[in-house]
Amino acid sequence: MIDAIQTISAALSTVKDVATTSGASSARNVLGSAATAGASQSFADVMGNMAAEMTSSLKQSEAASLQGIRGEANTREVVDAVMQAEQSLQTAIAIRDKVVSAYLEIARMPI
Repeated sequence: MIDAIQTISAALSTVKDVATTSGASSARNVLGSAATAGASQSFADVMGNMAAEMTSSLKQSEAASLQGIRGEANTREVVDAVMQAEQSLQTAIAIRDKVVSAYLEIARMPI
């Protein structure tokens, strides 16, 4: 499962590279102006960072679970790590659903 998420993260990096090489400076300007005052990031950067953080959270959860099985971590630490990973995964699923919904809505628009 983590390998699949890393594949998605790599795909987002590829999208970012394509956007950079295709001259999407106008889209980047729009996204940059909509960003907060100090942080100017593209959508692909934000999504890539979120995927990387989610992958990291899942790996930490897996490591905590293994430590719990070995008796090296207490139950509270394991539960906290697993709950954080679950929350990250639920967030990623919700974002995926919104992106797919938006794509389908755009695809239904008459040209």
